[in-house]
Amino acid sequence: MQCEGPLVDRFGRVHDNLRLSVTDRCNLRCFYCMPEEAVQFRQRSEILQFEEIERFVRISVALGVRRLRITGGEPLVRAGLPALVRQLAAIPGVADLAMTTNGLLLAEHAAPLRAAGLQRLNISLDSLRETTFRRIARRDGLARVLAGIDAAVQAGFDKIRLNTVAIRGITESEVIALAEYALAHAMELRFIEFMPLDADSNWHSQYVLPGAVIRAQLEQRFGPLVPVTREDRSQPAVDYALADSGGRIGFINPVTEPFCGDCSRLRITAEGQVRNCLFSTVEWDARALLRQGASDEQVADLVRHCIGAKKAGHGIDSPEFIRPRRAMYQLGG
Repeated sequence: MQCEGPLVDRFGRVHDNLRLSVTDRCNLRCFYCMPEEAVQFRQRSEILQFEEIERFVRISVALGVRRLRITGGEPLVRAGLPALVRQLAAIPGVADLAMTTNGLLLAEHAAPLRAAGLQRLNISLDSLRETTFRRIARRDGLARVLAGIDAAVQAGFDKIRLNTVAIRGITESEVIALAEYALAHAMELRFIEFMPLDADSNWHSQYVLPGAVIRAQLEQRFGPLVPVTREDRSQPAVDYALADSGGRIGFINPVTEPFCGDCSRLRITAEGQVRNCLFSTVEWDARALLRQGASDEQVADLVRHCIGAKKAGHGIDSPEFIRPRRAMYQLGG
């Protein structure tokens, strides 16, 4: 393989982080991500096969990608996922292999995933109350998520993050309980601002609960939150340590405090479209190359062109912002 990295865009950002969607299907219908009913999923023939995913990752690693995150939809609804994890973990140069999941199927899959080589888990947890969970997810399932978290601990995952989407009018009453749960289980908790990627197009800035507001709420309960120096400038979260307990809470604030200047991420959707930003309105068709006998160098060139076209920022806070036509579940998060 003659592909060479690193992947550097015109603003000098080095890209070493690939978000890899394996399905657009999900067993929840969270309103910040999906329609409630009549969801139009991709045909199975359109979704990349494991061998195609592995080849794309190998080419990306040759270009300097070192960190992989498996996403969806909900990745655990993809049959045989541990086999893919095993394939990806075996690729020389992959330094970090993580997955984001809603946790609903984690109780049965945590141990096989760990054995296959998955290193880290991010688990979505928007509430610890069933009524609020259902209001957001539009399905039941909180008990199964909590059981999945327990199973992940039992399987040996020691780097578990809990992700909470922060929505004004809902999350304020959840903050303290979620923080206490995370601290009691020695897990990191991250609050993520609600982004304009919901399928129903109901997002409005008035529903954004800024990370600064949550931070103030936490300090009233737990005392000062001490900023933690970022080991990796490109990480999307700003992390804080709770001075008294040593726990850690992070904030991902793409709306109120954009972090585009340090972005190192690219994405490939479940059907093989490469994207340089969640909010990009353009995609690069890797699936077509993979299925038409293209060389590794041709696929690498497509990735380079994608990164070369990356904009300085997503522009959510700009009057010129154009909302993507696709919702979060179709993009890979």
